[in-house]
Amino acid sequence: MFLAAAVHTVKSMTPGTTPHLLAFDIDGTLAETGRPPSDTVVDAARAAVGAGHHLALATGRSLVGAISVALQLGLRRGWIASSNGAVTARIGGGKVTIVERHLVDVEAVVRYVAPKARLRIAAEIPGHGYRTAGTFGPRELPGVLQPSNLEGLWSAPTPRVALVGEGAAWLVDGLQELGVTAHALNSEWVDVTCGGVSKATAMERIRVALGVPVSATVAVGDSGNDVDMLRWAARGVAMAHAPVHVRRAANEVTGTLAEDGAAYVLRSITGRQVGTAGVTQ
Repeated sequence: MFLAAAVHTVKSMTPGTTPHLLAFDIDGTLAETGRPPSDTVVDAARAAVGAGHHLALATGRSLVGAISVALQLGLRRGWIASSNGAVTARIGGGKVTIVERHLVDVEAVVRYVAPKARLRIAAEIPGHGYRTAGTFGPRELPGVLQPSNLEGLWSAPTPRVALVGEGAAWLVDGLQELGVTAHALNSEWVDVTCGGVSKATAMERIRVALGVPVSATVAVGDSGNDVDMLRWAARGVAMAHAPVHVRRAANEVTGTLAEDGAAYVLRSITGRQVGTAGVTQ
């Protein structure tokens, strides 16, 4: 059942000197896919960073796709955990630097799925684009697309493989038996990364690097690939439109994307006025 939870007031956190690590999903949380974040979200994000908090974008998008949102938010410093945590990058000094990447066995994945379904397949090239077997549109994959045959997909290491086509979601269980991590965005799109990697594992490494206490961690998301991150955070917040199992993984539920629910969480960190469309327990 959809939670009409956004009629409650956010419980505002008392501003203090401890910088928080704020881990935010992008699509469905900070912005609608294919559109920039709202002015309300941008203002709230900038205020949080200006108050000394660490903003981290945690997304299933490629690094290229995540950087575009970082630019829209005006982030001059911060972190990106892209490809569902397989690529971690730092924003600072006018550039984006990859600090860690975890590679998936593309050949094993492709050899498993190829006999089972007719799929379009893309292997991510971090910070650049994708090697692709099959035709993808510019709205599906950002960056430079390099057409390839199946063997070419594993010609160089990659942190993430996208499997797109009818029946893709039915392959998730079998893929996980291979020891990889597989997330179905919908029935026709599955993202595959190496086993043991998630948004949560990336955020924990960032937290340790920054020296942020566990008690000062906040995560906000709306999808199945956010569940581990919501459980990792001291304060896990689900969007009101998230599926039931995602909301159950969180401590709180904020407003929907249309209600700028992410902005209310950001404002609660800085102690700014948050209005009446916020978080409920």
